[in-house]
Amino acid sequence: MDLRKLKTLIDLVSESNVSELEITEAEGKVRIVKSMGGVVQQYVAAPVQAPVAAAAAPAVAQVAELPAPSAPAAPAGHVVKSPMVGTFYRSASPGAKPFVEVGSQVKEGETVCIIEAMKILNEIEADKTGTITRILGENGQAVEYGQPLFVIE
Repeated sequence: MDLRKLKTLIDLVSESNVSELEITEAEGKVRIVKSMGGVVQQYVAAPVQAPVAAAAAPAVAQVAELPAPSAPAAPAGHVVKSPMVGTFYRSASPGAKPFVEVGSQVKEGETVCIIEAMKILNEIEADKTGTITRILGENGQAVEYGQPLFVIE
């Protein structure tokens, strides 16, 4: 989870009447609990079971993060990665047929998805000819630069 995002969440909890906040994302889970002396924050990465806690003074929040989990095995085949940060869409419009499905044959240069960035819809093309074996992006979800979207074999 991005450090700025974590800091913002801690500040929101400390300034509000909320006593506890828990958020789960793909890269892990964050639980923030307000105590009398300030905010206690816990960050738990998905593969790790033991939480790490850091106490923060009311004015200054300290954040403890776990070491990066070991990288998952790279998917077999060619990975099409996001060339930008934005919102991932599998089809041209809501309710339209997706550009590709698992098992679809694609040619180099064929549109496989759209990423919306700054209100601009950017067509993402296959950079290799082959068969889509996995779809790693979730429709309507935010993607990061370099995030794997599809696997082509």
